Amino acid sequence: MHWDTGNIGFMLVSTSLVMLMTPGLAFFYGGLVGRKNVLTIMIQSFVSMGVTTVLWAICGYSMCFSGSYGDAANPDFFGVIGNFRHAFLMNMGPTTGFPASPTLPLIVFVAYQMMFAQITPALITGAFANRVRFKAYLLFLIAWLLLVYFPFAHMVWGGGILQKSGVLDFAGGIVVHCIAGMAALAAVFYVGRRKVQDKGPHSIPLVALGTGLLWFGWYGFNAGSELKVDPVTSLAFLNTDVAASFAAITWLILAWIIEKKPKFVGLLTGSIAGLAAVTPAAGYVSTATAILIGILASIVCYYAIWLKNRLDWDDALDVWGVHGVGGILGVICLGLFAFKAVNPDGGADGLLHGNPAFFLKEVGSVLFAAVYAFVFTYLMLIVINRITPVKVSKDEEELGLDEVEHGEVAYL
Repeated sequence: MHWDTGNIGFMLVSTSLVMLMTPGLAFFYGGLVGRKNVLTIMIQSFVSMGVTTVLWAICGYSMCFSGSYGDAANPDFFGVIGNFRHAFLMNMGPTTGFPASPTLPLIVFVAYQMMFAQITPALITGAFANRVRFKAYLLFLIAWLLLVYFPFAHMVWGGGILQKSGVLDFAGGIVVHCIAGMAALAAVFYVGRRKVQDKGPHSIPLVALGTGLLWFGWYGFNAGSELKVDPVTSLAFLNTDVAASFAAITWLILAWIIEKKPKFVGLLTGSIAGLAAVTPAAGYVSTATAILIGILASIVCYYAIWLKNRLDWDDALDVWGVHGVGGILGVICLGLFAFKAVNPDGGADGLLHGNPAFFLKEVGSVLFAAVYAFVFTYLMLIVINRITPVKVSKDEEELGLDEVEHGEVAYL
């Protein structure tokens, strides 16, 4: 076997960058909550790294990437979930090639996709900040991976029914941001409003640090999703940066006009909205389109948060407004603006390039994902609450979950 050592090195770096995003998310969320709940929200991200890795090795990778819809020799289960050929990482070794790119070891792909699985449920935690018991969160983490993330990873990326029907999602608009954002909204409705409101972000510098780590890691998230080094890799890298930058500046200007001050948190939030929105399209659209996606993401997500506030939904850290709405917008933009000329091997033409069928597939798949994630998450929380209480009491909220749940405090 001739290994492409340059590509292996690139993918290992990309894997490391995506891994860094989960600690980055912990800092981002940790800065946004009050001082009494910093450790609680941060451990929810860090524990996802451990729990998800254990589950990934036992069955997660196999459920996502074993079997293929319509393949009689290696079937999956109804195009929705993979088989268990690679449970406990069986039937692979250091010299097993990755079928889609035989010069890349399969174990590199296993590690890379594991990092996506780690961060996706952690995104949801910002929605129910300060309100959920740690034991219930651990049960939620396991159940949500098994029943929501793993099926969608298989359906869209692992040879499942959506992939076979021609649905594209370059790096996770459907598989990561849409389902996490809609799960967050379901969690908000289930757990209800906080009884003790935070006064605002307790540490904007922590938010900035988290944003920087997320933005940096996103290059591995998007550019690495090409799974090799070629011109599309470079396109995805550039599209990631320009979408984030234009989104950040658009949000800053919009907030400055409406709120009369150029808010730092707004700039940071805008960049994340742009990153989320460009994720599904990064390797399928031109850079001019990525700029447009960044601008649209800021405007649409800004007003989604405004609507959430008007409707009195207590999505504490705006997971639905940024990741859910941003991811859905990105998939719709992919359906509109995809251009096969920028990615002749793996891309497609969108509605504006004469392919309405592709647009309908993208819109239909993201709506299906949104409904599925919302319904399954809500039902899951009902079941978990019968096993162990999900919500904390008002007195526990008042004291702070760092002390109540973990017996530790961030600041003396």
